[in-house]
Amino acid sequence: MFANYHTHTFRCHHAAGEDREYIEAAINAGIKVLGMADHCPWIFGNGYVSQIRMSPAETDGYFQSFTDLKNEYAADIKLYIGFEAEYIPELMEAQDRFLADYPVDYMILGQHSVAPEYASPYTGDLTGDTAFLERYTDLVIEGMESGRYRYLAHPDVINFTGSTDEYDRHMTRICEWLKENDSPVEINLLGLAGNRNYPSPRFLSIAGKLGCKAIIGYDAHIPHSLEDTALAERGIKLAEKYGLSVIDRIPGLE
Repeated sequence: MFANYHTHTFRCHHAAGEDREYIEAAINAGIKVLGMADHCPWIFGNGYVSQIRMSPAETDGYFQSFTDLKNEYAADIKLYIGFEAEYIPELMEAQDRFLADYPVDYMILGQHSVAPEYASPYTGDLTGDTAFLERYTDLVIEGMESGRYRYLAHPDVINFTGSTDEYDRHMTRICEWLKENDSPVEINLLGLAGNRNYPSPRFLSIAGKLGCKAIIGYDAHIPHSLEDTALAERGIKLAEKYGLSVIDRIPGLE
């Protein structure tokens, strides 16, 4: 793989490894561009403390550490510092104010909930609720239309068990938007390795028929996962199976 833009750190409370280990694992794997996209802090405003994302207090250390590593390893790898985040309309203004003074290179959209996390189920939980599916789809499209995010991470995270027609209708809406805006579908290697509900054959079939492109994302939560070239090859073959042409970098970021 030339690039991976979906990389986490210990700060999200469900990843492990030192910052330097991610950089060195990527270099060992021959990766030329590494994007750090840890789970973005939210300013909840009600005292809630998330256990699945970086806290606001950790953000200075995140940027300082990877800025130092970016300079140290400049001859070996191109490093970008960004975030993976949900699009939650009622929280966006506070998040923007908080991030305004940080040198954020990019963001990717990972819609793990449809409201602040304390008020929403995880979108990967089994659900037959068509209204939940529709809300997920609406937020994904609205978020991507905002221009904030470089691509949509694990677009098929929604684990809908209801009507096939409803699933196809809403996922077609997402794929049509991505196709029309030349934005890739992520084939998520963490989901592939862990036999999660994503990458979803149903979703990839829709994306392929509409002529979408794909990007491979390790969604790395431990450093050595970046060295699993066999897993990356599985992701590429999956894209080929469904007729998705694979791009190896985020357009406009290089």
